[in-house]
Amino acid sequence: MRLIQICFITAAMVISFDAPAAVAQEAARDLREIVAEAAAANANLGADGVVRIGWQRADVPVTVDGMRLKPAAGLGSWAAFKSVGAGALVMGDTVVFEDEITPAMDAAIEAGLSVTALHNHFIFDDPPVYFMHIGGHGEPAQLAAGVKAVWDAIKALRAETPSPRRGVTEAAPDTGGDINPTPLEEILGAEPSVNDGVIKFTFARQGRMHGVEIGGSMGLTTWAAFSGSDALAAVDGDFIMTEDEVQPVLRALRRHGIHIVALHNHMVGGDPTYYFLHFWGVGPASSLAAGIGAARQTQASVK
Repeated sequence: MRLIQICFITAAMVISFDAPAAVAQEAARDLREIVAEAAAANANLGADGVVRIGWQRADVPVTVDGMRLKPAAGLGSWAAFKSVGAGALVMGDTVVFEDEITPAMDAAIEAGLSVTALHNHFIFDDPPVYFMHIGGHGEPAQLAAGVKAVWDAIKALRAETPSPRRGVTEAAPDTGGDINPTPLEEILGAEPSVNDGVIKFTFARQGRMHGVEIGGSMGLTTWAAFSGSDALAAVDGDFIMTEDEVQPVLRALRRHGIHIVALHNHMVGGDPTYYFLHFWGVGPASSLAAGIGAARQTQASVK
């Protein structure tokens, strides 16, 4: 009798220990089906419960340092999904050529995804290749549909123009033109420096690196440089941001038609951890300044 009781107890323990694993496996299978349907893609379920989809960029020939790069050597877009409570997390990396960056980013923003990095993986590549990292947390089908929207935006552009374009601006600013700094000063609330016709605004922040106090002179700055004329100018620059400021600044710039050209870190060992967003825009100087000002106001509201 005692032996039978022990057997029952042992069996119950096995069932109780196996139950969470079985539930997790079933949830992972359900996640795979949801992602596959919403993304209209083949979804693979890993042993760790992570569901992945992928897309090899074989549609555009790429050479790196004179060598034709096969897609399997690093031209793969992917997104990985993991169940978290009633929702899921997504992380991913999308291959983008220069003219695809803005439409892909706009699609990610529209879908509620976060853009977490934008940078290169190669040098001496032709055409230049960039990688846009994304993330998100929410309902699995919406996340997967968001990734699909990003990839669809790229595919739609390539269907229209098979070869990546090296520019999207119809008219380039005249670098020999003049910009009146006064309207820009009023918009940005600061006095710029003027050098060779370039109007540059700089806004410093404070922080610590390896326990040492540092500031703007060590690179902790937001800056914007205006070239051209009042009617048609170009602005380039860099936003310094804490983690919770990244998405609001990025979205504010895009609402004003300013392109994001890089998103990454510049240092390690910083406190707080700062991220840097590089941008480029073309248009009337005052409109560009309004976009920079709106991003700074959004950033201030987060702080």
